[in-house]
Order: sequence, then C-alpha cells, then structure tokens
Amino acid sequence: MSRIGRLPIEIPAGVDVKVDGSAVTVKGPKGELNLTVAKPIEVSLDGGQLLVTRPNDERESRSLHGLTRTLIANQIIGVTTGYSKGLEIVGTGYRVAAKGANLEFALGFSHPVVVAPPAGISFVVEGNTKLTVHGIDKQAVGEVAANIRKLRKPEPYKGKGVRYAGEVVRRKAGKSGK
Repeated sequence: MSRIGRLPIEIPAGVDVKVDGSAVTVKGPKGELNLTVAKPIEVSLDGGQLLVTRPNDERESRSLHGLTRTLIANQIIGVTTGYSKGLEIVGTGYRVAAKGANLEFALGFSHPVVVAPPAGISFVVEGNTKLTVHGIDKQAVGEVAANIRKLRKPEPYKGKGVRYAGEVVRRKAGKSGK
C-alpha cells in the first residue's frame, strides 16, 4: 500500500469539497480548483475526510495512488493559504518593475521584457531586485516562476541572472591569465 496514498486528507473548516465520479472540486476562501482523477483511482468523502483508494496493485494504480492524494491535498492547501515562489535578480543594471499587473524586466537586453500574469497568478515586487509569484495552484505558480527564471538563467561565472530565492549558484573559476 502506498504510504502517502493511504493517509486520509483532513478537510479544514471553510473548505467545501465535492466528489462527482472522477471530478473533485475544492472550494475555499481563496478560490476554487478542479481535478479530474485518473481512471483506476477512486476518491470518497467520509465525514470530514477524503479517502483515496485503488482497486488493485498494478503498477499504474500504485503510481497514481500517492500522486492523486498529493494533488488533492495541494489543492486544499492552495484554496486556504495559497502558494508563493520568490525570485531574486542579481546583476549590475538588472531590475524589475511593476507596470500595473504586468512585470517589466531590464535584464541586459536591448529592450525591456514584459511578463503578463496568467489567470489566477499575481506578482508582488519588493524593491527592484526581488519579486514573489502568488497563486492558489501550486503547479501554475511553479511554472510561472520557472518561465521568469528562464528569461535570464543565472550564469556560473559571475552569478548574474534571475534565480529562485535562496538558490545557490555554483561558480566556475573562468580563464586564468598568464
């Protein structure tokens, strides 16, 4: 039995969960999220708990068991507290500014880079070198943060670029002069 999949999911106060066949809808103070559960996995509502079960011990069922439980638990956390991912900008002249809901980056290109937030995602800029991505969907927050980081990845010689908050960039020595 999956160690993660067999754990019941506690439903906190203020969160409404509906299970309709393979569709799970989680509604909370911050918003609403939907999940379609893969075929062999079953989700049942038992009082104030959600139980995720699998019908057999086939490889596909075992791999989806813990995954499904974790996805539903992440949705419950998302609609109650939300998720955030911090980013730091390192480099001379590199900065970020909020232009309405959009972000405008100066990353050493000949033009500013403008990033618009997708639905359900918001940006908070602290200073001109730190920003935070907020949202209720863990996957969407991580993907938006990764796409922003991809604009100018931290390079190993000077460490310049966009990095996650707390990310350690391994530095290389570079060429040694004669």
